Formats: sequence, C-alpha cells, structure tokens
Amino acid sequence: MKDNKQALQVAALCNGTVIDHIPNDKLFTIVRLLGLEYMGNNITIGFNLESQKLEKKGIIKIADKYFSNEELNRIAVVAPNVLLNIIKDYEVIEKREVVLPNELVNVVKCANPNCITNNEPMNSVLRVTDKSNCTVKCFYCEKEQRKEEFVII
Repeated sequence: MKDNKQALQVAALCNGTVIDHIPNDKLFTIVRLLGLEYMGNNITIGFNLESQKLEKKGIIKIADKYFSNEELNRIAVVAPNVLLNIIKDYEVIEKREVVLPNELVNVVKCANPNCITNNEPMNSVLRVTDKSNCTVKCFYCEKEQRKEEFVII
C-alpha cells in the first residue's frame, strides 16, 4: 500500500449513490438540502478535491441510498450539472447528469407574498423559463424570480 500512491483514501461503495462534480461552494448546501446530517447511512464527504472540470470540487458518497426525482430536483436548483453515479455491488450501473427540470413542484417558494401558495395549503408550482440562468415563473401568480432569490422549501 505504501508504494501505491494512487490508492483510494476512502473505501469503495458497495451499494448507494455518489454525487460528483459538486461546485465547492455548494457542497454543504446540498448536504443540508438532502438532510444528510440526519441520515444513519455511511456518508463520505470530500471537499476541496482537485478537478479538471472545476478547479476544486466536492463529492458525496452515500451508502444504501438512492434519490427520488424530488430530491434530485432540489440538487438541480442549487447545483445543476452535478454527476450522479448509482452503485450496485461495487459497480457503476448508471451515470447521469442532474439537470434542472421544466417544472419545480414544492421545491422553491414563490417570492410573491400575496401568492395563493403562500396563503393556502397547496403545492408551490414554478415553471422554469430559462434553464441557463435558472429563472422560474409561478404557475399561479406568474411572479418571475431568479436563482439568487430562491427560498428552497
């Protein structure tokens, strides 16, 4: 092991999910959004790792956890284009890029305080109008907002 300088510093994942190519400044936001601090699963978090794609990146390995589309949409709002690797029996069985969907249901709160979604018990529905700039418009009141204004539910 001493001679192999490329040896893994963290054990390989038998089953679970690896979230890779997370922008460094978004890593702990994703940890909070997914509630990872409350999970009993084995979780490995890498921060400030070298990356060819991003100068520095974060990575999260979660044993025995596979994410729902709603959870992936939460990631996409904060850090679109992260890579998701699904692992089974130590093998990557699926690789995909997390992308912003066309519609966000119960992910982002409407910025209009008078919107029905902020005053009645109902789903927040925001349609993505510009994926590259992460701009959304409320289905009900048509209030438009940018990523910087998002309050994630």
